[in-house]
Amino acid sequence: MELQIREIAERIRALRDILDLSEKEMAEHIGCTIEEYKNAEQGETDFSFTFIYKCAEKFGVDMIELLTGDNPRLSFYTIVRKDKGLPMKRRSGFNYYHLGYNLKGKICEPFLVTAPYSDEEQDKPIKLSTHKGQEFDYVLKGSLKIAFEDHIEVLNEGDCALYDSGHGHGMIATGGEDCVFLAITMKR
Repeated sequence: MELQIREIAERIRALRDILDLSEKEMAEHIGCTIEEYKNAEQGETDFSFTFIYKCAEKFGVDMIELLTGDNPRLSFYTIVRKDKGLPMKRRSGFNYYHLGYNLKGKICEPFLVTAPYSDEEQDKPIKLSTHKGQEFDYVLKGSLKIAFEDHIEVLNEGDCALYDSGHGHGMIATGGEDCVFLAITMKR
C-alpha cells in the first residue's frame, strides 16, 4: 500500500508541476492546509476520496489516471465482474471498489463501498467533505449514518440518498455492523 501511495503522490506532483500550479492553489482547491497538501504530495499520508477527486478535477484528468497511471480506454461500455472493481482504500478502514474504471469520458464515478463499524465513532462529529456535483448513496447491507452539514439521517438496507455534494457531507456505519453501499458521484 505504501508504494501505491507514493506512486499516486508522484503522479499528483508531476501533473501539478506540468500545469504550473502552486501547492497553495492546490490546497485551496482541495480545501486543506498547505502542510496537509505537502504531506500528501510527498506520499506521507494516504489520500481521501475527496482529495483524489478534486486533484483530478483541477488537472482535467480522470481520477483513474491518478490512481493507476493508466487512462481509461473504453468508450462504449465496460463490464466489471463481481469482486473485480478497482480497489481503493482511501479513508480509515473504508474500502472503495471503482465499478467503472475502464470507461473514458465518464459523467459519474460508481463505487461499491464498505464502511467499517466503530463504537468509538458513534458519538463523535462526523467528518464532512465536499466536491462538485451530486452523489447518490444506496445501502445494500447494514445501516449508514450520514451527516448533511448539521443534519443527521440514518439509512437502512434499501434506503438511498441523492444530494448536492458541494455541501458538507460525511458518513459512518451504524447499527453495530459494517455497512455496504453503492456510491455514485456525478459531475456537473
